[in-house]
Amino acid sequence: MNETQSLLCEGSELMGISLSELQIQQLLRYHSLIIKWNKVYNLSAIRDPLESIKKHFLDSLSIVSFIKHELLLDVGSGAGLPGIVIAIMKPKTEVFVIDSVGKKCRFMQTVKTELSLKNITVINSRVEDFIPKEPFQQITSRAFAGANETINKTKHLISNNGRYLLMKGDTINEDIKNTNIKTH
Repeated sequence: MNETQSLLCEGSELMGISLSELQIQQLLRYHSLIIKWNKVYNLSAIRDPLESIKKHFLDSLSIVSFIKHELLLDVGSGAGLPGIVIAIMKPKTEVFVIDSVGKKCRFMQTVKTELSLKNITVINSRVEDFIPKEPFQQITSRAFAGANETINKTKHLISNNGRYLLMKGDTINEDIKNTNIKTH
């Protein structure tokens, strides 16, 4: 087991997440695609492979236990984080990843194809312009915008009983204090 795989497996174990052999293979293949494409397409400012595991993959895995088997939209997916990680971990969850940058969407489409992820739909659009066939029960976002802005730009996309899983760190309570959103 190499250092990258070891870090991924140990980090997920610390979060109480059990990875199957297939999930480990898919996550590591996805990681290698990010590293490869990042040399040309600048998908992420993080260039170090181990830092990428820590700051992208383990961070994305941290919300997996909160994901339900319901329609999910990942807003501002960039390189597909956390959307593609969620799709790998929750194959019964239909995941839509949306980004306005074409090269990032082409990358996510390549990952979808190379990993045979049937539960992913890649959308190249501004979130404000996207009109889905049906509203989403869950919306995730990691690096798109502040919580308040994310909620304002996506409220036309979420179902009446939908929920947000925003990865915004310690400042989230301050960011959404003027909304009717509850945080956990």
